[in-house]
Amino acid sequence: MVVLDATIVNIALPSAQRELGLTNGNRQWVITAYTLAFGGLLLLGGRIADLVGRKRSFIVGLVGFAAASALGGAATGPTMLFASRALQGVFAAVLAPSALSLLTTTFSDGKERAKAFGIYGAIAGAGGALGLLLGGILTEYLDWRWCLYVNVPIAVLAVFGAVSLLHDRTGHKDAKLDVPGVVLGCGGLVAVVYGLSEAESRGWTSAMVLALLVGGVALLAVFAWWQARAAHPLLPLHIVKNRNRGGSMLTMGLATIGMFGVFLFMTYYLQSILGYSPVKTGFAFLPMSIAIIIGSTQISARLLHHVPPRLLMGPGLLLGAAGLFTLTFLGTHSSYAGHILPGMLMLGLGLGLTFMPVMATATAGVAPQDAGVTSATVNTAQQVGGSIGTALLNTIATTSTATYVTSHMGEAQRTGQLTPKGKAEILDSGVVHGFTVATGWAALIMLAASAVAFLLVNARAPRHRDTTAAPEATSV
Repeated sequence: MVVLDATIVNIALPSAQRELGLTNGNRQWVITAYTLAFGGLLLLGGRIADLVGRKRSFIVGLVGFAAASALGGAATGPTMLFASRALQGVFAAVLAPSALSLLTTTFSDGKERAKAFGIYGAIAGAGGALGLLLGGILTEYLDWRWCLYVNVPIAVLAVFGAVSLLHDRTGHKDAKLDVPGVVLGCGGLVAVVYGLSEAESRGWTSAMVLALLVGGVALLAVFAWWQARAAHPLLPLHIVKNRNRGGSMLTMGLATIGMFGVFLFMTYYLQSILGYSPVKTGFAFLPMSIAIIIGSTQISARLLHHVPPRLLMGPGLLLGAAGLFTLTFLGTHSSYAGHILPGMLMLGLGLGLTFMPVMATATAGVAPQDAGVTSATVNTAQQVGGSIGTALLNTIATTSTATYVTSHMGEAQRTGQLTPKGKAEILDSGVVHGFTVATGWAALIMLAASAVAFLLVNARAPRHRDTTAAPEATSV
């Protein structure tokens, strides 16, 4: 539900814009309000789960997320919609780390743990693509508001399951919350995510964007310094200093850069260039979702107990990079079956091989009192990676498109071939050129993620180690 809501409103956005009177300038806040609150408050949400109990924070997160979704579905104007999306992000920041930490502490047996994380990894990886499919169906056949209302029945079902099936400790009531850490860490993350989101519309050289990014990085640097000295740190540094855990989180961040970039570009390519409807666009992503699920539940979950995690992460990311590389050959008249489907299948299978061992390795052997904040850090890596991917790759795409169009328009004008039809063809070719250049960069980033997995993650297969013991001996 949390991952799905990062993408489900994308296809619904044009309809919401027409009905509520959003402007081209402020419509981005339907997306940004959610990612800002979610990415900026994840560490705080993880620590709250450790302090008050994971089951309790999980249920509170579900109820709050459902209420915020209902509020957004009933929005009567832009302000109400933006506020509800921000509120969704706040409760998502409580919900996501408590869900993953509950999984971490519930399944300790090697084979059961591998199966559980395989299912979780499949859901996390496929949620974004399924959001596009569900968003297209709901928007075309019901109403854009159902892209938000759909969370209510999901949350109600999950609350009943949590109350009847989950068991957890009550939390550490005597522990203290690191208030300076909350301000520095959350403030730094909000500034960075906000700066990255504003880079799309303002450009990377904007004074506001640069101030937000530099200020955010400075706050995060002070946050790291403070965490080494705080009596009750928001993020105990031993969590990320562990070689396998830190390597897994870095791998997750780099991998999601490429994944979110593909969601963005392929959505526009299929609808704007090939003329697909919202529903057809959603179905076009379905094979990728199926490939993620197969890779995670049928391959990674079965092999992780027997092979080192890096032998799943590294090859999986290489396969994903190969899939991205094939998508750099798209043209204005490419066919789905011959050009798009092979790349999306390779990318989906590669991500399925990767996400499950990344999450399992990043949360393995964590002390119970740190399970929530560790899970929050994994989610933060994924969220920040997605934000960076969207902003960075979109900027590369738009810049490449502008350069291509300017060059070819000038050439066509000099040769007297700038007819209305020729101008339209140049514009379409320029858009596709920008997409393919950005996708090429995404492939390189995914290659870097593969290198990180191979070089940093050196954990053995779970059957060769005690999965309940904290692997703190090896540090970065």
